[in-house]
Amino acid sequence: MIQKEKNGVIFYQFPNLEKYTDICHGIFTRKGGFSISPFHSLNVGGNVGDDRICVHQNRQAISNCMGGNDLVYLRQVHKTGVVVISDTNYDAGGHATQTPPEGDALVASIEKKNLLIQTADCQPVLLYDPVKKVVANIHSGWRGSINNIIGHTVDTLKKTFGCTAGSIIAGVGPSLGPCCAEFVRYKKEIPETFWGYKDDSDHFDFWSISRDQLETAGVLTENIHISQMCTRCNTDIFFSYRREKITGRFAAVIGLR
Repeated sequence: MIQKEKNGVIFYQFPNLEKYTDICHGIFTRKGGFSISPFHSLNVGGNVGDDRICVHQNRQAISNCMGGNDLVYLRQVHKTGVVVISDTNYDAGGHATQTPPEGDALVASIEKKNLLIQTADCQPVLLYDPVKKVVANIHSGWRGSINNIIGHTVDTLKKTFGCTAGSIIAGVGPSLGPCCAEFVRYKKEIPETFWGYKDDSDHFDFWSISRDQLETAGVLTENIHISQMCTRCNTDIFFSYRREKITGRFAAVIGLR
């Protein structure tokens, strides 16, 4: 991935998305924010125990890095709900007309609305169709993954916007890697159809699961980039619930300029 810095805030970009000048995107780290331990420092999670003023400042810093556009959120619930953002979600002043809706994927074709997903081991998956000018941001935890939230989101792009899967560019962000995704109760938690992604020490490769789900949905292999950055192995850079328990959430953002 490509490391960038703006106003002292560090973030990463996918090389296959970075070349498109009509979108902005970034996978933000935990660095460059205002929160103190254990949320130090760029925490965007508003319900993890952090000071709300610090969270607001952190979100504003991210917005500034992404052109100052509105940040659009969800109440993430580890399911497969896909929320399509439209102009009707905002008033004439550009402010949200309702509290964040419940869901785990955001889709939009309108400009200056940056879709934000919060994670701390779950996969942020960014999608962009440069033909139809549609972006999506997916929160894919293990529950969302085994229920194929990625496939549900691609289907929404196809049905709602007429997208062709072969045109979609995808990036799977920093998340729990196969080195650390241990599931000792996998026989109760994970369907047997996914056991082929498990090694002998009960670690699952959810990066490969996501790649396969994208390809099954029709996304071309050459259009998929996996960051291969494990959050649990890199808590100096990212938040990790698996390692830290009480911790913040880092932001993954994508939007049309």
